[in-house]
Amino acid sequence: MNASADPARTANVDPAELARFERMASRWWDADGESRALHDLNPVRHDYVAARVDLRGARVLDVGCGGGLLCEALAASGAHVTGIDLATALLDVARLHLHESGLAVEYREAAVETLAAERPGSFAAVTCMEMLEHVPDPAAVIAACARLLEPGGRLFVSTINRTAPSFAAAIVGAEYLLRLLPRGTHQYARFIRPAELGGDLRAAGLELEDVSGIAWNPLTRRASLTRSVAVNYIACARKPA
Repeated sequence: MNASADPARTANVDPAELARFERMASRWWDADGESRALHDLNPVRHDYVAARVDLRGARVLDVGCGGGLLCEALAASGAHVTGIDLATALLDVARLHLHESGLAVEYREAAVETLAAERPGSFAAVTCMEMLEHVPDPAAVIAACARLLEPGGRLFVSTINRTAPSFAAAIVGAEYLLRLLPRGTHQYARFIRPAELGGDLRAAGLELEDVSGIAWNPLTRRASLTRSVAVNYIACARKPA
């Protein structure tokens, strides 16, 4: 794709963030590598979606799909999955891994704003996991996701709360002490409070249905839903029928 021909492709992306994730591409499917947290959290995210949407035959879009972890899990549950990202190297890895898994996923290098103009109302569910805190304008992403939903469809978002515990866990702990992530992966100022997310969802015409915390222990590598949204959390919002 020619970036200059698609203004939406570069309008809402941080080039430094994009480059950082592309450097992780070759190790994306290594469950013990830099993406280990994504591997550990993936079943929780998948199950959260599956509990609220009948995935069998459903058209599902994963925004910021990376190397395809969630896309493949959703496809394995019977969904017709499209994954979009702007990191070419990650999409190459995602497509390559399909040869190993034998699953079918459509991957596109496209901005969500571009796809929303092309295919409004096309998806029963849209997922956007751990992406909003990496873009300059998360509200624009949410608005585009809302346009992509069919009436009655659901948007699923996971992100990081802007609190002292999240700073300690996601930055100090994960990046500096345990070195689970490269330094600079997260910027505290870009973390999103649930109230802020709720406001953006309502502004996009969506109805917030649920907000749940996600607990992750990097030592035991166990992840689960929790009542506390102090660090990681996931939300579900519905587009009115």
